[in-house]
Amino acid sequence: MPERHCIALIAHDQKKDELAEFAGRHAEVLARFRIIATGTTGGRVAEACPGLDVVRMKSGPLGGDQQIGAMIATGEVQMLIFFVDPLTAMPHDVDVKALMRLAIVYDIPMALNLATAEILMTAKKN
Repeated sequence: MPERHCIALIAHDQKKDELAEFAGRHAEVLARFRIIATGTTGGRVAEACPGLDVVRMKSGPLGGDQQIGAMIATGEVQMLIFFVDPLTAMPHDVDVKALMRLAIVYDIPMALNLATAEILMTAKKN
């Protein structure tokens, strides 16, 4: 049996509620994938979707973004949903940019906001 594809879920602090609500609405689709997430985001998603198996990496500022970036580079992650807060300064902004760069280099679908994430979930329902 082939391994399920993996989706990485990340959200900046001001977007964690929005990502948890999104995951709750799409729990049935997400359940078909391996789900990884940065620390706090993973906890919030697991709370919103009790039946979803969420593997938590480190918190973003503590290296979680880099862990997920490495998984993109090795082909372990096939999609990135990253709810970015463009209005708040991020002390680990270089890590965030590096993660987005890897998603582009390895040509995986990447949603940086709710509207795009909704389109990706609609495409994955089929």
